[in-house]
Amino acid sequence: QVQLVESGGGLVQAGGSLRLSCAASGRSSSVNAMAWFRQAPGKERDFVALISATGGGTRYADSVQGRFTLSRDNAKNMVYLQMNSLKPEETAVYYCAAAATRWATIFTLDYNYWGQGTQVTVSS
Repeated sequence: QVQLVESGGGLVQAGGSLRLSCAASGRSSSVNAMAWFRQAPGKERDFVALISATGGGTRYADSVQGRFTLSRDNAKNMVYLQMNSLKPEETAVYYCAAAATRWATIFTLDYNYWGQGTQVTVSS
């Protein structure tokens, strides 16, 4: 089993920044591609960004391209999501997810492990 724990969420004003962290533990050697998703109340869980096992490849949702940056430190089993120029409509619970493959897609079904989520609230 792999455990994922997110941190770094909170309240920020529109235009502000937050950095989310995701720590992997347990059988972290089973973790390959990792991603962030977000879910607003009453809405589906949406893809935000993903990163390959080595960190050499990334993909972002169009809505966050250029504002969010995803990185990873495999020595520490950590993934980081830097979020800049945040918008009120990006208020959601942000989830870290891990796949058992070295690359993955934007779809939740690709991911075997999920964290409990961290709340991000962007005030206008």
